[in-house]
Amino acid sequence: MGERGVPGDPAVPADRDSDRPAGFVGCDETIERLYYYLDGELTEQRRLEISRHLDLCGPCVGAYGFETELRKVVANRCKDHVPDALIVRVAEALRAEHTRQSN
Repeated sequence: MGERGVPGDPAVPADRDSDRPAGFVGCDETIERLYYYLDGELTEQRRLEISRHLDLCGPCVGAYGFETELRKVVANRCKDHVPDALIVRVAEALRAEHTRQSN
């Protein structure tokens, strides 16, 4: 992933660095929380910390860009309509399986 910088330096991301300043997140945490960040499921403070990290870290901003683009592709390509007859068949099969397991 490239160079991580000097431990404790808030201008350069550093993974697994216990001496990081308060409010600074490293690459591991940024990547781990990337989906929550993209989904808007983080506190405002955590979003700010992740955003600050992305501003400083090329590899992480690259992962962010990839995930953002992937979501766009999936959203645009996965618009298939499931036929009503298939929905009914699956529901019937699930009910039959549930009944079979209950007996």
